[in-house]
Amino acid sequence: MVHQTIATRISSASSASSKISPMNLRLLRLMVSALIVGTLAACSTRPPAPPVPTAPEAAPPPTAAAPVPGTLVQSKSRWVPVDWGELPGLEGDALHEAWNAWLRSCERPAPAFAPLCGEVRRLSIASPDEQRGWMMRRLQPYRIESLEGNSDGLLTGYFEPYLDAARQPGNGYAVPLYAPPADLATRKPWYTRQQIDTLPAAQAALAGRAIAWVRDPVQALVLHIQGSGRLRVQEADGSVRLVRVAYAGTNDQPYKSVGRWLLDQGLVRDATWPGISAWVAQNPQRVNEMLWSNPRYVFFREEPLDALDAAFGPKGAQGVPLTPGRSIAVDRQSIPYGTPVWLASSGPTVQLSRLVLAQDTGSAIVGAVRADFFTGWGPEAGDVAGRLKQNLRLWALWPR
Repeated sequence: MVHQTIATRISSASSASSKISPMNLRLLRLMVSALIVGTLAACSTRPPAPPVPTAPEAAPPPTAAAPVPGTLVQSKSRWVPVDWGELPGLEGDALHEAWNAWLRSCERPAPAFAPLCGEVRRLSIASPDEQRGWMMRRLQPYRIESLEGNSDGLLTGYFEPYLDAARQPGNGYAVPLYAPPADLATRKPWYTRQQIDTLPAAQAALAGRAIAWVRDPVQALVLHIQGSGRLRVQEADGSVRLVRVAYAGTNDQPYKSVGRWLLDQGLVRDATWPGISAWVAQNPQRVNEMLWSNPRYVFFREEPLDALDAAFGPKGAQGVPLTPGRSIAVDRQSIPYGTPVWLASSGPTVQLSRLVLAQDTGSAIVGAVRADFFTGWGPEAGDVAGRLKQNLRLWALWPR
């Protein structure tokens, strides 16, 4: 729940000397009169300050920075009000690209933004200057910080893999993508990744559940990690159809990073996906060992992919399709779904200063200033997402 905190400070003055000359007495009377008039004027225009906390537990914890008046507090973050001039690159962003993502958020708007969605829709054909002016009138920017006052965080990336697949195994298609087994809800946790690959009981439970088969087990793992993907499926009659496989559940085993496993084993120094792929090419005999270091396994459901769906990504946790370059995954205890956010990040992979929408989350996306940037689909998007790990600052844009 969002609430406001306001810090107040009261100081006291020392008493004056009891010996006062007539001239000083007249001067003192004038000063006292001015003070009384000023006090009455102030009381007529604003409410009295809240009382100073007297109990020790009412004071801020010693590790927390003093809140700024007007600060909004979330479970894992605080939002400090700032001027629009603090947002880097505000004048240069192509806002119409972000408007596509905002329109999607308005399909399932957060309560705070529902009253604005009519205006957002009307502004979809407006000029960038008109869109920017409307934002500055209707929204207040807040710098997102940790509860301790740290405004620096981490940006990573994710994408939608694009793989060739077949409905039947053979001709190099040997890695199945499964729909959930019938007993998934009653057996918690389900079999590990290694058990699914090797245990007859697990394979029997998945018999007939394969949606499609792909060639590369490492690319299948990438699909599991990303949670959804696009398949160019060769049907039994020889035709080819484009479909999406979307997240449908997991085996409830813990997620373990294969990159971390490779680093801990001293096998690589570069644990980005390009670095992992290079190690796999040189060590094909150890691929299963690497894959099995991550016991979590993801199950999918198939969805049609028409021309409109193909222009957007899969549905995020907000329940709306993701927009490449304009959707981010966040910790929902820091930023509510559907919130427009100004994002600034600089590093070796990308330079970003733009409007994005908080529309998704992820198990690794934890903390106040933390975001996963949706890069799109296919190899190029995967290359950017695989290398993206750099500094981040965020500003929430909240209705006035």
